[in-house]
This record gives sequence, C-alpha cells and structure tokens, in this order.
Amino acid sequence: MESGGGIGGSIAAVNQAGGRARAPGSGPSPEQVLAGFNRLRQEQRRLVGKGAELEQELAEHGLVIDTLVEVDPSRKCYRMVGGVLVERTVKEVLPALENNRQQVMKLIEKLNSQIQSKGRELTEYREKYNIRLMNEEDRSARDTDSSGKSTGTGVLVS
Repeated sequence: MESGGGIGGSIAAVNQAGGRARAPGSGPSPEQVLAGFNRLRQEQRRLVGKGAELEQELAEHGLVIDTLVEVDPSRKCYRMVGGVLVERTVKEVLPALENNRQQVMKLIEKLNSQIQSKGRELTEYREKYNIRLMNEEDRSARDTDSSGKSTGTGVLVS
C-alpha cells in the first residue's frame, strides 16, 4: 500500500513543493482533490490487475491438477520451486498443488473484498468533493441551472 498520509500528506507535499498557499481549514485545492482521486483510481486498478493475475494462476493450477489426477502417482514430474526445477513424484506434487490452489482462492476472496472497499472509498471521495467524470451523461443537466449559468463547484475529471 502507498503511504503519504492521505489528503493531509498530499496537501503538505504540494505546499512544500511551491504550490499555492491556502488558508488553513479551507480544504484542498482542485489539483489536490484530482491527485487524490487519481491515486484512489490507480490503487483500485492495481488491485483489479492483481485479481486478474491470481484468477489466471488459479485456472493454471486447476488445469495441472486435473491432468495429474489421472496420472500414475509414482510417475516422475517436475515442479518449479522458487525458480528451481525440482524432480518429484505426482504423489508428492498433487497435495502441494491443491494446497496452493486453496491459498490462491483465499487470496482472491481477500482481494475482492479490498476491491469492493476501495470502490466504496472512491465513491465517497467523489461525493465528498463533487467529482464528476467527463463521460457522465447528466453532467450538463447538473452544471447549468434554469438561467443557463454554471452552478458546478466540483472537480471535472476526464
């Protein structure tokens, strides 16, 4: 996980880096809000990518296990352990593969809950700072009032 202390850490970093000085308590600038939003989106994308990688690994484990179940248990097979190819028997490898598959399944469940949590955090952040995405269909309806003047005070993200 990234460190940085959330919004407070990024505000301090921007102000120290020569960003506009803001009055204490006035909240983050639109640039800081956008940076925080993009950071959350990037974290969510990273989690989703890791989930896809684990799903692929789970499928590979299943394929190998299905193949080895039908093979003579005393037959030699090779397994990559920490970058080293090791000779074992099917009888020795199969239980280890099944255990690994169970561990990967647990990791996927944990990762899915983290993805859901990050999605909720992202939604709360969007609502807190009134962030709208460019492709939202209702952006024009929310941005203009009956007189045609813009009323949006949020951050618009493309």
